[in-house]
Amino acid sequence: MLFECYPSIDANPRRCFPGHSMELRKDPITRSWVIVGDDTDRTSQPGYCPFCPGSPNAPQVISTLSANEHGASPAVAMVHPSPLYRIEGEPHRRSEGIYDAMNTVGAHEVLVQSFRHDIELWQSSDAAISQFLLLAAQRIQDLKNDLRFKYVTLFKNYGVPAGQEFSHPVSEITATTFVPRRVLYELRASRDYYLEKERCVFCDTLNQELREQVRIVESRGGYVAMCPFASRVPYEVWIMPRRHEASFEREALSASAQLNDLSALIRRTLHRVTSLAEAFHMVLHTVPNTYQKSNILQYWKTVNEDYHWHLEILPILATRAKPYFLKEVYYTPVSSEVAAERMRTVAVR
Repeated sequence: MLFECYPSIDANPRRCFPGHSMELRKDPITRSWVIVGDDTDRTSQPGYCPFCPGSPNAPQVISTLSANEHGASPAVAMVHPSPLYRIEGEPHRRSEGIYDAMNTVGAHEVLVQSFRHDIELWQSSDAAISQFLLLAAQRIQDLKNDLRFKYVTLFKNYGVPAGQEFSHPVSEITATTFVPRRVLYELRASRDYYLEKERCVFCDTLNQELREQVRIVESRGGYVAMCPFASRVPYEVWIMPRRHEASFEREALSASAQLNDLSALIRRTLHRVTSLAEAFHMVLHTVPNTYQKSNILQYWKTVNEDYHWHLEILPILATRAKPYFLKEVYYTPVSSEVAAERMRTVAVR
């Protein structure tokens, strides 16, 4: 059932979506958007996996990539069974005194890389991972055609400490009407660096790391896995292309895409990470929706020249040190140099 929002009918804007009491609120100091609301409507039905074949009340299928001659099984994009963001309606950004709030309009999808319940991403074939990446790129590109959405990304939470939601191996895609704060920081820094030096800060960083080699975990074809110089957590690792490209989806959908190399590097890196940590977050940072222009932020003018897509993988250790992230100062007891050296010694196939 679709629900339309009629602000003039009800003075309480939170009633725009019956049965869906969540809303987005913006912190006026940090400029972070936060989803606020009851979590009761996100309880999953026990007793079955919604993503296994033959499951009752399976989620709505959005798109499918069929099995191919390279041995990849079908990859499927589905509507999240209990989405944080809803596709219907408009954001209706509004003020509540000095505060800003809006409806949780967006998209929340689940990418099922395999109907097998026991095969995680790093246990899959390179062909299967390539199929998954291609589907992800198609979904990101399709969602960016909706001008309501400013940012679309892919992420995966693995392990209970990371907030893994389903036992079936899946990743997720969200499309939002705002750009997340972490990405805004990157956009601002990369734009300022480009205005000063007319170079991409990510490219310069990657070139220095390739020269020094101490924080490089592995290079494969046109892609590199490395531990950042200022890692936030032990064994944090980024995967990025050697060649400058702001858009993951544009690269993945291009005829020259080396998806097999990227797939192999993702598989081998995640194998290393899961050998050293019990859980992880993996998130794709790609260029915002350039169809959705912003005259205020002005990040889009040189974004294709100054930004560089990448995957960030943040492991979670069972015995991690006392965190200081609440004060925006991170502490890691393992340096990025030692982390890269240890990860290189992990045996992977």
